Amino acid sequence: MDAAPPRSSGSTTSDIPGELAEELAAERRYLASARDALRRMRERAEKMLDVGAGVGGDAYASERLGFTLTRRVAQLSDQSDVPLFFGRLELADAIDDGSTRYYVGRRHVTDEESHPLVLDWRAPVSRAFYRASPREPLGVAVRRRFGSSGGALTSLEDEHLDRGEETGAASRILTDEIERPRVGPMRDIVATIQPEQDELVRADLSVSLCVQGGPGTGKTAVGLHRAAYLFYTHRQRLERAGVLVVGPNRALIQYVSNVLPALGELDAEQISIDELPAVAVQGVDEPDVAALKHDARMASVLHRALWSLVVPAREPLTVPYGSARHTLGPAALDRVVEEVLESAPTYAAGRDRLRARVVARLQRQVESRHAEAPSETWFRSTSRSRPVTRFLDAVWPTVAPEQLLHRLLSDPAVLAAAAEGVLTDEEQRLLQSRVPARTYRRERWSSADAFLIDEVAGLVERPRGYSHIVADEAQDLSAMQCRALARRSVHGSLTVLGDLAQGTTPWAARSWHDTMTHLGRPDAALVPLTTGFRVPSVVMDLANRLVPELGLDVPLATSLRHDGSLRVCRVHDVVAAAVDECRSALAREGSIGLVAPDSLVDDVAAALAAAGLAWNHADDLAGEHPLTVVPATLAKGLEFDTVVALEPARVVAEERRGLNRLYVVLTRAVSDLVVLHRDPLPPALEEPAAAR
Repeated sequence: MDAAPPRSSGSTTSDIPGELAEELAAERRYLASARDALRRMRERAEKMLDVGAGVGGDAYASERLGFTLTRRVAQLSDQSDVPLFFGRLELADAIDDGSTRYYVGRRHVTDEESHPLVLDWRAPVSRAFYRASPREPLGVAVRRRFGSSGGALTSLEDEHLDRGEETGAASRILTDEIERPRVGPMRDIVATIQPEQDELVRADLSVSLCVQGGPGTGKTAVGLHRAAYLFYTHRQRLERAGVLVVGPNRALIQYVSNVLPALGELDAEQISIDELPAVAVQGVDEPDVAALKHDARMASVLHRALWSLVVPAREPLTVPYGSARHTLGPAALDRVVEEVLESAPTYAAGRDRLRARVVARLQRQVESRHAEAPSETWFRSTSRSRPVTRFLDAVWPTVAPEQLLHRLLSDPAVLAAAAEGVLTDEEQRLLQSRVPARTYRRERWSSADAFLIDEVAGLVERPRGYSHIVADEAQDLSAMQCRALARRSVHGSLTVLGDLAQGTTPWAARSWHDTMTHLGRPDAALVPLTTGFRVPSVVMDLANRLVPELGLDVPLATSLRHDGSLRVCRVHDVVAAAVDECRSALAREGSIGLVAPDSLVDDVAAALAAAGLAWNHADDLAGEHPLTVVPATLAKGLEFDTVVALEPARVVAEERRGLNRLYVVLTRAVSDLVVLHRDPLPPALEEPAAAR
């Protein structure tokens, strides 16, 4: 049967039919009571914090208690500009607590008797809010959605699933929320999660996902909301080992950094990929050198270089016991070294294990000759004695990761031995084309060097691990960057997000299988998201004309949105025209991104300043101005209501993967896109073009 139209209200009660006006007024009263309850929950938490601050039995316990209570207070903060709930479920039958009505919101709110007033969107019951349909109602009779503005309820919309009603994509409330102008950092999407997105969000911790999502399909939001869901479902485990969110640069991390805290999750670590290694980056490689250093083969070279430091013993090891002396010869020592190597330890653990086993052999020798067991003191002192340390330094020497890399990049003989059969002679010369510093402590390491150092550091000692890692824009990760993430994945639980069409680094992935293999999860499920909710179809259609030129097997993203606008204009002075477009856009509501080829950014900034227009830098999206100047190389992952994109041909010309970069630039607009150019457009964008 056909779906009946939803019952909905307008923005005020004065122009709504009586019954609906009364219902909206009742829901507003319920919201006010829920806010009062949340305030009381926070006050109780604050009292517990005041009382419990010094209650712990020792300094550590007191600190942990204080940390836990402080976090609880922060989690109970009320966002005044966002309602506590966005939906309501009327179930056909009561469940365990005898209720049939549940409000769904961003966090759990209870009354004085601990009865739920609002259910967390991640709770099992809330799943039905996102997935129920007339075909599979999941026990839901009526689903109600709420529209809001400034934290107040402004409308409601009912779907009687028991009568076959479903608005789906036609929901006015959903459409208004998705198309709402955005200024500042990214917001959560808990009110608009679609069924296919919800399935990914609620995937179990044991499942690793690779999401191939076109622009505007919500892949970043899916990854962040999955992290929030896993915190809710596996809190103790995730709080112990942690969750890591990694993006391509600080601009994107800043853009998404408010999503998890807004959902009450404060413990995720959010960093750019270049912040992962603990190495100060001061140098820059030539593109060919950087690409080689990011190659997976470098892992084999580094492995060889490190373990080649372990050499056979040349001298016996002798230690005293009383007036006697006890000796292990080179052959016996080498057998111990082989035993340790077979146990496959990290380099540092292997040295410690070798020390312990050698001293244990000497201890057994003492016991067999003296019929007595050496004291624990003798064992400890012998372990740290000069003869034992000298033996270790000769056979299994300590080494700093930076020291090893410096030696490898500065000594042709060392590199040749480590790279034999792995790198060509030409590649070895390329690696050593930069004049090295005199010592490793004075070296100006590049970003690519940092991941080589991290690789060695991971061989020397295991890094801190995380229970779950979310990697956004992962199509741009190199093999060595993937390995750095894999080393930190305690259980191999990953959410990998990206779009092969948006790969812009020289080493960008051409298939997800390769990336997931380097991440240690070649069997991860690959899930496509192709339905766009943010980028209007007129903009998406233009950008999709570039996809066949990229040589990739990726599904085209389509958009549900048929609003928005596109203008492609050839102008005499691109910078002056950009200033005019920005001035016009500032008269409208919403954010504006002026995206320019990197070589034009300084000219654009100077022209805006001369025109008296204030703007934010790309790394300060939380700034006070609606206008942001974005170099094309930093546009990935960002979105603006209006985008003014300059000189597509120059964007293409300035990078090896310039067409991919242009695809990124053209898909940053969520309402209006203006393309300004003086140079001829790339052939794929030439006539027939949309609205000129």
